[in-house]
Amino acid sequence: MRKYLQFIVFSLLLSPFQLLFAEQDFSEVYSQAMLSNDAYLSLDELELALSEQNQVLLHKATIQSSQVNYFISEAAGVQTIGVRGTANLENVMLDLSVSLQSDSLLNIKLHQGFSGGAKAVYDDIKPYLSIDKPIHLTGHSLGGAIAVVLGMYLTQEGYQVEQIITFGQPKVTNVTGAEQFKTLPLIRVVTPHDIVPLVPPLSPLQIKELDIYWHMGSEVILMENGEYAETSGIKSAMRATKFTSSIPSEKNLVAHKMTTYLTLINALRESSEEVPYKTEISLFGFSLD
Repeated sequence: MRKYLQFIVFSLLLSPFQLLFAEQDFSEVYSQAMLSNDAYLSLDELELALSEQNQVLLHKATIQSSQVNYFISEAAGVQTIGVRGTANLENVMLDLSVSLQSDSLLNIKLHQGFSGGAKAVYDDIKPYLSIDKPIHLTGHSLGGAIAVVLGMYLTQEGYQVEQIITFGQPKVTNVTGAEQFKTLPLIRVVTPHDIVPLVPPLSPLQIKELDIYWHMGSEVILMENGEYAETSGIKSAMRATKFTSSIPSEKNLVAHKMTTYLTLINALRESSEEVPYKTEISLFGFSLD
């Protein structure tokens, strides 16, 4: 019980209830969403799509050992790395059932599958990257998780990681790892009924050992009617307490699809209003809202 209380106190000290965020540029978010969607395309389709977005394809590869697929493109001197995810929600949930493992390169704990995928991309992509040009990273689902870890590796090696925007991304590290990379320029875009960003969920064993999965960056929650909410830290983490272990529903599947993200973000490009996010959760009688 004492460790649980320590965790709560540490969490509240680590992250304010509600940080102040800059107004979101949903045109930029939409551009990155398009690039995340492009990662699912074949080579011919990708070249055409990137050309229509004024991007030049520099490299595309599938890492055979991990089956991670990624591309790198360039526009206006900015290098963009897009990592393919998966639209199969049940496969995503299965792949997430991996415990945290120590990462020797970053000296933090990471999801073993994500770190392995990111290392493979990092080793493969270095000959095609310029250390003197800014880098943007993006990805959907598992691709977003790999993009975040890849961003950690690149940052540590001195590359100019300027922006990371992910869509429906699961957690990749624990509280300590999130604190170490708290300056990573990460925006996590989610939808209210997409359960992938909520996993792996909080578990009693992790809380007991103060070794729980924890999100980084700001979380942008897309809603309907031109509304969105933004949160981070403890409020973002508490969303995971709403996770259910039941079989994902059709509603969850639709909420996780890249087409759903594109539709909602496109609407927000025209008109957007930020609204408070309500966790409807209290700790020791105090509301997080």
